[in-house]
Amino acid sequence: MIFDAATGKCVAPKDSRLDDDNRYDAVREFAYAGQYGDAIAALDAMSEQDSDRVLTYRGFLARKTGDVDAGMAYYRAALEKNPDNLLVRSYMGQALVEMGNLPAAREQLTEIRMRGGRTSWPEFALRSAIEQGGTFSY
Repeated sequence: MIFDAATGKCVAPKDSRLDDDNRYDAVREFAYAGQYGDAIAALDAMSEQDSDRVLTYRGFLARKTGDVDAGMAYYRAALEKNPDNLLVRSYMGQALVEMGNLPAAREQLTEIRMRGGRTSWPEFALRSAIEQGGTFSY
């Protein structure tokens, strides 16, 4: 269920009163809380299935539920749509850290910085993952 601010009630992800931005916000909240099934349901209800932001979270959710290969494929698809998507670069880099591929993770960090993401959350999260060897759940 997703909170609908207009009605003050929780509604199903496919409820027509919600738009894709509402659903996207819910995807992020569910994903960050580790409620991956709810995040997937909200993501499935979005109309823009081919957008880079949906592909980014499909990748994140695939990776967090154990399908790293599918996650990386979604990340690559998101980058094909939008090479300037800093969040997908950070998530991809964090996956690379988890896989032990620090040189490739550093390449994503460089890309984030070159694309104007210095001091952004994606830059911080990936830099921290590289330095500390751990990743974030969001």
